[in-house]
Amino acid sequence: MNDEERRRRGTEKRREVLGDEYVAAASGKATKLTEDFQDLITRYAWGDVWSRPGLDPRIRSCITVAMAVALNRPEELALHLHGALRNGVTVDELREVLLQTAIYCGVPAANSAFRVAQDVLGDLPAT
Repeated sequence: MNDEERRRRGTEKRREVLGDEYVAAASGKATKLTEDFQDLITRYAWGDVWSRPGLDPRIRSCITVAMAVALNRPEELALHLHGALRNGVTVDELREVLLQTAIYCGVPAANSAFRVAQDVLGDLPAT
């Protein structure tokens, strides 16, 4: 696969997970400084890894949410909580992922993650 095919596939997957609005905004904010980074993310994160058949998007979302907690990346956590919902992860499943992070990432990390999740998920019904 060449870079153009990787970019096309990555753009499709990124839009599928994060939504057209987010991807358009992220692409629209690209500057001379950041455009190569946006291209890198699109081709490799989305075109190569997220598009692989080995894990379904729900599993990839759960893993990504947990890693965002572990790395203390609240902006990425908020973004990928939205993406997880788009990928069919339920609010109940997200709660379980966050509870799991309390054990393996620490209670303070999970505490912060639950605050972010409350802001993002609000009063969405548990499912």
